[in-house]
Amino acid sequence: MSTPAAVIKSEHTPYYTPANNGGAALHPTDANTPALFRPLTIRDVTLKNRIVVSPMCMYSAESDPSSPSVGALTDYHIAHLGHFAVKGAGLIFVEAQAVQFNGRISPNDAGLWDHSPESEQFKSLQRIVQFCHSQGAKVAVQLHHAGRKASASAPWLAAQAGKPALRAEQSVGGWPSDVVGPSGGAEHIWDETGDGYWTPRALTVEEIHEVVQAFAKSAEAAVRAGVDVLEIHGAHGYLINQFLSPVTNRRTDQYGGSFENRTRIVREIATAIRAVVPSGTPLFLRISATEWLEEQPIAAESGSWGMASSLQLLPLLSELGIDLLDVSSGGNNKHQKLVIHTNMQIDLAAQLRKAIRAAGASTLVGAVGLITEAEQAEGLLQGAVEAQAINDTVAGPEATADLVFLARQFLREPEWVFSAAKALGAKVELPKQFWRAIQL
Repeated sequence: MSTPAAVIKSEHTPYYTPANNGGAALHPTDANTPALFRPLTIRDVTLKNRIVVSPMCMYSAESDPSSPSVGALTDYHIAHLGHFAVKGAGLIFVEAQAVQFNGRISPNDAGLWDHSPESEQFKSLQRIVQFCHSQGAKVAVQLHHAGRKASASAPWLAAQAGKPALRAEQSVGGWPSDVVGPSGGAEHIWDETGDGYWTPRALTVEEIHEVVQAFAKSAEAAVRAGVDVLEIHGAHGYLINQFLSPVTNRRTDQYGGSFENRTRIVREIATAIRAVVPSGTPLFLRISATEWLEEQPIAAESGSWGMASSLQLLPLLSELGIDLLDVSSGGNNKHQKLVIHTNMQIDLAAQLRKAIRAAGASTLVGAVGLITEAEQAEGLLQGAVEAQAINDTVAGPEATADLVFLARQFLREPEWVFSAAKALGAKVELPKQFWRAIQL
């Protein structure tokens, strides 16, 4: 007798769904398979392709601080993140997860400061991880503290009020009296007007130690929830970026002044995370490679964080257990001078990757920003995959990055992975439910 045909259920989900692995190359070791669709192993985690959904704040979580669901991910998030998993992304970032209550950008941000397995924050993250795993995708969490840019309203609320930014009052779940930064006072208000953001107070040394432990505890909880990859958010003018930059860090203790002191919080957070998560868990670091302030008066006064500082940071990455540098830029000062063009951040990633390889280090690099086309993404990875063993991550000097991160393009085109496969002639797996509709 023949065995009756049956749908293979996913082992990752407590509810019914066929197991899928969309976006995985049918012939991953074939020399003709584009670099974009070659697997990549980082520590104990293998990504089926090199396409990453970058973290994107959705401002769609419960804001009521008295609710057990405050900061928890919702059904909106499982729909939002789940369809990227169905449609083939190799690694999907959950939006920034605040490690403390006052570390959220807005009252409607997600968080992971409640580490109990019975908490709504933990359970909602675990549910998203389980679904994404059922579709063959890996999941990353970006650990985050907004610092002086916290307790702001969702951006569309500001837009509806006709303002570029709008402070979140306590009456709508904000925390005006507990907005913090490395330095405090009216001169450190993000927009310098006192209208869109609150006046921060300087963290005490004891509170800095609490922040460090909060990152570690949230990392440990994320891994218990099944998360595959962790990232420390040190970019875009949020708390860690504020410590790194002499523009926003005017401290005179062990956390301010010299490069060594300003980078201390990164070293302590990375060390604390590595101490509590399995050795096989990849750890990324996102930085603003430059503040775009080099020729501005404020930089002449205090100095700024530019490419020279980022290059100086590179030797620390390996010893801290950082596996990938996620290269972004800007966001720490309103006087930044951005010249927007396609390679604005890609060129920064290329320069940093070249320096890493020249030093004989193996830290990977992720490129992010204005990546929209398949051919463009493929070009950034050329040389990052050699015709050796499939998991060999030794890369050629001409490569710009080892992974490509896309954000808004996925909002415009959720099926980008399949569109890219078609454009590049890559043969990849499709979700079983889509077989009747898509042909590659």
